Amino acid sequence: MVVLAVDYGDTRTGLAKCDREELLASPHMVITERNAFKLAEKITEQAKVLGAEEIVVGNPLNMDGSSGPRSEKCSEFAKLLEETSGIPVVTYDERSTTVSAAYYLNQTDVRGTKRKKIIDAVAAVIILESFLAYKKRKG
Repeated sequence: MVVLAVDYGDTRTGLAKCDREELLASPHMVITERNAFKLAEKITEQAKVLGAEEIVVGNPLNMDGSSGPRSEKCSEFAKLLEETSGIPVVTYDERSTTVSAAYYLNQTDVRGTKRKKIIDAVAAVIILESFLAYKKRKG
């Protein structure tokens, strides 16, 4: 099944997708949009183009596993996205994904403007890879 991952941000939101076999996660795009309703519509459009059957939104829990203000905002957005798209939306722990994405981009010497344009999509790939591994373990 095609799964679309969302790294939700106040300004930039990264999207990643996987193949039907759920083996390969790849960056899709970064959407620059501050309005949550417009963003949900743009993500819905991409989900339909890709044939996504499930959407996973990164949930930035605190390091102790509790929910903070940012986590609550992502959960609210996930609900809005499910209502807008009609596609099942789940949230998944995304602690430190942006830090990991920055590390990977440092290793490949991606810097400056190019880095700013893709870091959110790379973070979405990390969310998606973690989510797909969780699904496989869960059975």
